[in-house]
Amino acid sequence: MTQQVPIDPAHVTGTAAEDGTVAVADDLAYARLAIVNVAFFGRPGAAGWVLIDAGPPGGTSTIRDRAAARFGAAARPAAILMTHAHFDHVGALETLAAEWDVPVFAHTLEHPYLDGSAAYPPPDPTFAGGAVATLSPLYGRGPVDVGARLQALPDDGSVPFMPGWLWLATPGHSIGHVSFWHPETRTLVAGDAVVTVAQESVYAVATQAPELHGPPRYFTHDWEAAAASARLLASLAPETLLTGHGRPLAGAAMRQALDTLARDFERIAVPAHGRYVDAPQRAADGGAWRKP
Repeated sequence: MTQQVPIDPAHVTGTAAEDGTVAVADDLAYARLAIVNVAFFGRPGAAGWVLIDAGPPGGTSTIRDRAAARFGAAARPAAILMTHAHFDHVGALETLAAEWDVPVFAHTLEHPYLDGSAAYPPPDPTFAGGAVATLSPLYGRGPVDVGARLQALPDDGSVPFMPGWLWLATPGHSIGHVSFWHPETRTLVAGDAVVTVAQESVYAVATQAPELHGPPRYFTHDWEAAAASARLLASLAPETLLTGHGRPLAGAAMRQALDTLARDFERIAVPAHGRYVDAPQRAADGGAWRKP
């Protein structure tokens, strides 16, 4: 079964900055922390910047250092925005949210995994994926607890402290997963709704060979919803795509690959078998799994 849509590396975008990040726009940069990306919204030196996701366990000092280099030693963000709350996106969240004393915004369906009340469903290592998937039972399922600072994303679709941006519900990889979209520049921050690396493979993660994939298979809870989310993102025809895993891509070849992934999602992205292929975990099923 095909598992990816190849991309010519010429379509990788981004410019390495002196602050240790990679800039994909004047006001958007990212840093890769081990297996995952965190994003910084705001021009260098700007006040009121925003952190998007909080990286893996052990990433706190790197995020802090990149932020200080980009925005100033005393800088603190206006907010932290979460695409979702899987372990590799919340590693520094409790520490940094408390240290900076800032609000944390997420979709309400993701709140149980951010307020200490619930753990995610178990991962799925059963689909014969790579080593990263095989090891997935060892990964944390949460929850973290930033409940005192946790807020819902606005009902009108706007993104706090990111003028002109919209948040889009893109569930599947998690119940409350969201992506962030800037219509004027057609810039898409997709979280893990789609990714640009074979995240299940240690070799692919190490080499960062660009490919369009569906969400990481070992932590995707609802493949029908994931397919609908991929099709929504493809319909936007983005110019620039920054995902939670892999390098950013831009241009017509990226859009063509995204269209192919969306059109043939069930063939390309969905495992032939697996824990959540036939038994998805959905909000209608109760949403969050309680802590044991």
